[in-house]
This record gives sequence, structure tokens and C-alpha cells, in this order.
Amino acid sequence: MKVLFLDLDSLNPEHLGCYGYHRNTSPSIDKIAEKGVRFTNYYTSDAPCAPSRTALMTGKFGLNNGLVGHGGTAGDLKLEGIDRELFGELSRAGSLPSYLQLMGGLKTALISPFAYRHSTFSFYAGFNEIYDTGGFGMESAEQVTPVALDWINRNAATQDDWFLYINFWDPHTPYRAPEGFGNPFENEPLPEWLTEEVLERHKLKVGPHSVNELVIDHQAKTYTNSTTPRFPRAPGEIRDMADMRKMIDGFDTGIRYMDENIGMLFDRLEQLGVMDELIIIISADHGENMGHLGIYGEHSTANHGTCHLPMIIRWPGMQSGLVDEGLHYHLDLVPTFAEMLDLPPMPQWDGTSYAKVLKEGGDYGRDYLVVSQCAHVAQRGVRFGDWMYIRTYHDGFHLFDKEMLYNLREDPYEQYNVAAQHKDICREAVYYLTEWHDNIMMRSGDDVDPLWTVIKEGGPAHAKGYLKAYVQRLEETGRGRHVAELKRRHPHEFPEEAAAARRSIERQLIRRMFEKPAAKS
Repeated sequence: MKVLFLDLDSLNPEHLGCYGYHRNTSPSIDKIAEKGVRFTNYYTSDAPCAPSRTALMTGKFGLNNGLVGHGGTAGDLKLEGIDRELFGELSRAGSLPSYLQLMGGLKTALISPFAYRHSTFSFYAGFNEIYDTGGFGMESAEQVTPVALDWINRNAATQDDWFLYINFWDPHTPYRAPEGFGNPFENEPLPEWLTEEVLERHKLKVGPHSVNELVIDHQAKTYTNSTTPRFPRAPGEIRDMADMRKMIDGFDTGIRYMDENIGMLFDRLEQLGVMDELIIIISADHGENMGHLGIYGEHSTANHGTCHLPMIIRWPGMQSGLVDEGLHYHLDLVPTFAEMLDLPPMPQWDGTSYAKVLKEGGDYGRDYLVVSQCAHVAQRGVRFGDWMYIRTYHDGFHLFDKEMLYNLREDPYEQYNVAAQHKDICREAVYYLTEWHDNIMMRSGDDVDPLWTVIKEGGPAHAKGYLKAYVQRLEETGRGRHVAELKRRHPHEFPEEAAAARRSIERQLIRRMFEKPAAKS
């Protein structure tokens, strides 16, 4: 058995031709989709990058494995604790690659800098060979493709059983396709829904990766509109429809450039005579908000835009040309592999196999999904029926409502929060959320919800300490009207002001204690 897994960072399926996009961004990917199964409701359980890939590899929700963010103690897996055996869980077939290696007998290889980028070295567990492409996740495809071709040339035809996992990064901001590639879409229309009226509405929003601040400055700890000549395709803000075109064209060009490099891999596999027997899986770690919730070029929320993934599986001898509309998690892939190989699943996995979809077709999806985000905001979302419900615990300085509800059939880009009009639907979503939370906490082996660990430690890593400088920017750009509410919601970001307020109250209390009571008449 030969397996090629393409993990295409930040790839929003709505921008792929095989998912109905009007631009020809993905001809190589589309050809595979024609011959395989294309999943339309496939979601990461935990966003963004590190939580998603950790959930995929461990087969566990972040609530169970403990890694839900990009910093703090919830940026690492939970310790296995006193019951840890001589060899840890991940080396005993507990992860996707170690399971394929030890149980499936496959040679496993990884081409990715991801573990180094986020210090998530458990990601390596189970790979026989590891190739770090050296760009810390800032690679363009021309840096990844030669490494992949070299491995393919040495192994694809000479090895009988292998699993090759490749990361491409081109759809991730800042957009970096070489200038010489040009702009294949400069004369093509933007998505119809992105109008001037939508842009004007989005200008009223605040927070990172809104149209006013498309850049996170990690050194200055703020959100800004600054740009750099190093990335001429990446705008710092969207002031008008010309900027909107630059934003969308940058994303789409990154996808097309990556797709052409993927086509080079497919061509070489064809020349080596292994393409017909090769299992090809094309997916992503997360999607991308491209206007969803008024956010652009970021994967920062527990919503449809961020958590919805492309998933295409071409498995020779299985279903071909099928579109599956069932609800699935990306961590369902691990038990699916087990069933396809006629092997027992590991008892600690949280996923459910959808092997019957590949073998028979038919609807084997879940009733609902719960998705989480704790790196930029602290949110959990529930996907069911036509609905996306989002509950916010830390708004990441976007001033989100505590409850948000979107009808994805009528409002696929999550523009109109209808929670107030559908309290019954919100209550149903909260029931699902509670049921899921109870079930996974019972499986987790402890009483720790890592979302609350993130809150307790000061908030999401991409928000902690950023508000003070951002407040200054809001005031300097004439948007100071938002400051009072941001400070009210996040007083811990202004400890000096909170301490001064406490001292003022204490002084008032002391004065009242020593005031003489008013004389009785």
C-alpha cells in the first residue's frame, strides 16, 4: 500500500474549483477529486495549526490531549503521568504515523518544518524519516517540491509500502508566490458576495485581521496595517475594492502556484508507474476566514470559515466521483485507516471510522460536530443541520457577541448573527455542546478543560499582551469609541488601571467608615 498525504496549510475549500469556485485555482487537485471521494462537511476539531495537527495525529480532541493553543501550558500535550509505561503512548501505535508504521507495516516519511515552527515535536512520533524544509513554515512551494521529488525518485517505485506526508504553505499569509509567477486572476471577477457594501460594513469591525489591520506585529505586540517589500502580494489593510482584489488574488495565486507544484509530483509519480495504485489524501490543517465574520487571511475563530476543511480521498478500488455531505472530523481519519486495513482501532482514539463511505457510499456522518479555537480567541462552535453556533469565552479583541448563530445555507460567509431570533436553535446547540463536553471529559482521565487553562493563564497566545498597543492604534486612527468596551471586557490587559480603580474604591470605603453619621432631626 502506498499513501500520499498532502497537508495544504490554510486552504479554504471554497476557493477550490472542485468545491465550486469560479476561478481555476486547482486543476491538479480537481483531477484527483473527480476520481475519488470529496467530503463537503469535513472539519478540524481544534484550530488552528498546532491544535489541529495534534488532534489529527493523536486521534484525540484537544479537550482530551490537552494541546489547544500556541502558548502557555495548553500549548503542550498533557503528560501521560504516573501510569506512563516504558514506551509512551505515541510510540506504541497511538499516533497516525506510528500506527501505520507498527500496525500497518508502512515506511513513514514526513516533509514539513511544522514541529519546529510550533515546538510540537510530538508531531514527529512514528515517522521513519523526517525532512525539515527549513523555512519555519514560511516556505514557498519551490522549496518543498524538490525535497518531495527527491524522496519520490528514491522510494516511490522501489518501496512496496509507504506513507508520505507533505506540507505545502502557500495559502498561508503573508502570500509569497514568486513575483515571476504573475497573477493568473487579474482579469477575473472577485467572489460575487464581496461587494463595496460588504467592505463598508467590515470597516466598522475591530480586531486582528479585520480590514483595518491585516497584520499581527509580534515584536510590537499589536495589530497593524504595516507592509513589507518582502511580500508585495500581501496587503496591510483593505481600504477599497482594489485592495480587496489584492487580498483575494494573493490567496488564490498562492493556491494556484501550490497546485502547479503538486501537479509536478503527480507527473513524476505517473512516470514512475505508481500513480494507479497510489492512495491520495488531500486536506488541510484548517480553513481560512476570507471575509467570514469580517476577518481576512486568518484562521482565528471556531467558525465555519476557519474549521471547514477540504478533504479528498482517492483510494483505488473504492468509490470514485462521489460527493459525501456527512459531518466528519479530521481526527476520524485515524480509525478510518484502521478499518480500511482490517486492524483494530486504538481504544484512546476519539474518532469514528467513515470507511463505509469509501467502500460503499451512503451517509455515515455524525449528527453534530463541536469545534474549538484557543490560540487567537477562546471559542467553541457547534455544527449541525444548516447551523453554525459559536460560543465565545475570550473574544480576541473582536468584540464578538457571547452567542453567535449563522444559517450556513442562507449565509455561508457568516455575516448575520441570528442568535437573538432563534433562541430555540441556540438552546439545541448548547445541549450538543454540553453532551460533547461531558463525554470527552469522561474519556480524558482528569478534570482539566484546557480552554479554561488558557483563560486562567491570561488568554489566547495571539491576544495576550497585545491590547495595550492596539488601544493606542485605535485612538490614533479615530476609532477610540471601541476602547471603553475592550477595556471593560479585558481588564487584565490593563493591570495598572485595574489596580488604580481598586485603590480608589478602597479609599472611598475608608472615608465612609470614618464619616460621622448624619444627625437625626
